[in-house]
This record gives sequence, C-alpha cells and structure tokens, in this order.
Amino acid sequence: MRTPLIGVSQSIENARELIKHVSGTGLNILISGESGVGKEVISQNLYYESSRKDKPFIKINCAALPDGLLESELFGYEQGAFTGADRKKRGKFQLANKGVLFLDEIGDMSMLLQAKLLHVLQSGEFSPLGSESDLKTDTWVIAATNCELEKAIKEGSFRKDLYYRLSTIKIHIPPLRERPEDIPLLIDYYIELYNSQFKTKANYKISLDVLNKMMEYPWPGNVRELQNFLKRLVVVGDHTAILNEFESRKQSSDIIGKKKFFRKNTSDEFEFFDNNNTDGFNFTNFSLKDIKKKASDKAEKEAISYILSKTQWNRSRAAEILKISYKTILYKINELNIKPPVST
Repeated sequence: MRTPLIGVSQSIENARELIKHVSGTGLNILISGESGVGKEVISQNLYYESSRKDKPFIKINCAALPDGLLESELFGYEQGAFTGADRKKRGKFQLANKGVLFLDEIGDMSMLLQAKLLHVLQSGEFSPLGSESDLKTDTWVIAATNCELEKAIKEGSFRKDLYYRLSTIKIHIPPLRERPEDIPLLIDYYIELYNSQFKTKANYKISLDVLNKMMEYPWPGNVRELQNFLKRLVVVGDHTAILNEFESRKQSSDIIGKKKFFRKNTSDEFEFFDNNNTDGFNFTNFSLKDIKKKASDKAEKEAISYILSKTQWNRSRAAEILKISYKTILYKINELNIKPPVST
C-alpha cells in the first residue's frame, strides 16, 4: 500500500519535486533523516512514480539482522553452502530484479558486506553463498540511514566509495520538530486512516487545544511517535490524558523556544480567526484547512524573516540556507509581505 508524502513544509515540497524528477532515472538514492521521519514513505513514492511500480519492492533492514544472516538474505545461497542450508534460497537482489531494493539503516552494515554491496552496484552481478557462478541483477537500490555517514567515513566505519555510489541522489527529511506546519495534515490523514482501520464508531476530531499542544511538542520519535499518539486518540479518545502527558514531557524536554501556533489574545478569541465579526462566532468560516494555511504561512514568514535578518537581507544567501531557489524566496517575500527593517 502506498503512503502519500504528506506536508506543506519546504523540505517536503522539495522532496516531492525531486521524486518527480528522479523516479524514472534508476539512479541510486540515499535518504537520510532521524528515525521515524518517513524515509520508507519516500522510497515507496519513488517506487510508485517509477516505471518499476509493477515489479517487486523488497525491503530489508540492515540493522535488524546479524552479519551472516544479512549476507544470505541479500545474496541467497546454494543448498549445502553451510550447515543447515538444506535447500537453495534466492536472495533479495534476485527477488528484486527489475524492481526496487530498499536498504534501510545502511549505516549499520559491516565493512565486509559494504564491499560486497559495492561490487553489486558497480557490476550488476553477485554470487550466492556456495555458488561458483555469478548472477546478473537489474535492481534499483534505494538506501536510507539515520546515521551521519560522512562522520562514519572519517571514523573508518563506512566506505567512502560506497557512500558516493549510493548517494548519486540525496534526499534529506528533517525531523518533525523542524516542520510543525506539517503536523495538522499528518493528523488529518492518520485519523481518517485509523478510523477506517480500527472501525471506530465516533469520528474523533482534534480540538484546537490539543492541536496547539501537538504543534508545540518536539516529537523526538517523529512521525512514528505521532502515529502512535493518534492511534490511541482514535481508539480510546482520551484527549485529557494525552494533554497531561504532553505537559509532563514538555517539562523534561531540552527543546526550548517553541512558539504556539494557536494562542488566545486579550479578547479571549483565537488570533487566527476573524475578530471583527460583530455578530458573534461564525461557525461557517471555521475551516481547519484555513487554519493549516495560516499556520503554515506564519511559520514560513517567521523562518524567512529570521534568516533574512541574519544575512542582512542577502536574498541569495538566505535562499541557500533555507534550501530553496532564489525565485522561490522572492515569491515568498512578496506573498507573505515580508518587509526589510526600517533604517534609522
């Protein structure tokens, strides 16, 4: 099942655009980011956007298997290759032929297996354990890591040549705490998914108070942690306990300076809504979609304004730091009405 790439943050938009450009190339891709950010979701979207989508998508977690077992899983073995090998087994490279092999947590692979993987990537050939002949494979390799492979290279635990072979195209997904504007959309998607999955009778809606807490919370477990919270909300519906848990976790968190996206002003009305309505609160204009848009615009405006101030309004440098094009930052400055400081 394909999971869509959800979000409005610039990093997700960049990833979405890059997927469109590279999915048909078959170039090796390295996806980086903390655990739980959605690296497998990126690999799935690359696969479904490619011409290989009707061929196998095979995943293997390099950190979950000991060295010997991982080697046999990747390359397969012949009958009698080792004690207990009572039958021939095809490896993942053979099973993924013409399709995609997703190597998760590639940074945990041993140096010996790294050398064998490099050989496959260079030659398109591999040899099952116990075999005297090589097999050819046409496999699109997508790798993912939560490690800093550049640091691992300096420490001697990861091969430089393999890194360059794997990272022809690099996609980095920032942690959820750095893209809180994506949280409302993720909430919408997973609540609908879990309502269907768990066949809950009540369609649980996130209140503004809970949404505010969720956007302030740093999410050390990223999207995976958010998914677990939403499962509990959908099944149990105990938002009070969730709020209390958020409060206790926030107090022990080292993350500071997180701002509220929904906060009350002096008139006790939420600042994202129309406070000029003299006829009372107009529920016909109460749109979560509008709230998301305003939250996203506010977050982008604050981030761009901050970087522009730090670069003395050097738009080229700011665009480089924000990892967007010069054309995009000019568009955002105009769209969000960002003004330079007035000289005195």
